[in-house]
Amino acid sequence: MLMIKVGLTGGIGSGKSTVARVFNVLGIPVFMADDAGRAILDDDAEVRKALTVRFGTAIYRNGIVDRKALASRVFKDTAALKDLNDIVHPVVRHAFRKWSLEQRAPYVIMEAAVLAESEGYKAFDRIIVVSAPEELRLQRVMARDKVDANAVQARMRNQVSEDVRLRIADHVIHNDDIQLVTPQVVAIHQELINLAAS
Repeated sequence: MLMIKVGLTGGIGSGKSTVARVFNVLGIPVFMADDAGRAILDDDAEVRKALTVRFGTAIYRNGIVDRKALASRVFKDTAALKDLNDIVHPVVRHAFRKWSLEQRAPYVIMEAAVLAESEGYKAFDRIIVVSAPEELRLQRVMARDKVDANAVQARMRNQVSEDVRLRIADHVIHNDDIQLVTPQVVAIHQELINLAAS
């Protein structure tokens, strides 16, 4: 049986993590790229060296990345954000490939915010995009992160448009607080199970 690699993505506040949890409940292993990236920032010696060269030693405090300091540098500077992604993303993708080999499932999922941006989507057999209206996503992130609209909009500007995300999608889950998410996930799950068995 072929193990299918699935990318799960969506804009900030779209509900990717919620969808990932539903797939988990269905018995599908999910690799959370953001969590892996955070661990890599702190623990990978080569990444630490590259980040220190690019951003200076001040981004590490007591051996741990000062995420606020790093975020304040990269979210206002597209070149710095690209450099950060170029350092971290290949290491995350390698960790995902290694993790995939250890899984016993018809398919595995990597949940990642930036698949369309980095062309990382090309490494997957299928892409699932979680879609939600921008205003709803804005309200969700403001409530979740206790930040104002300007802070969320600045982060949104660093992500590709919804149109670009939808162009790479094989499957779309609408998380608009109108349609139920779980039945949509179950339908895609069945499709992927069938695909892996074919």
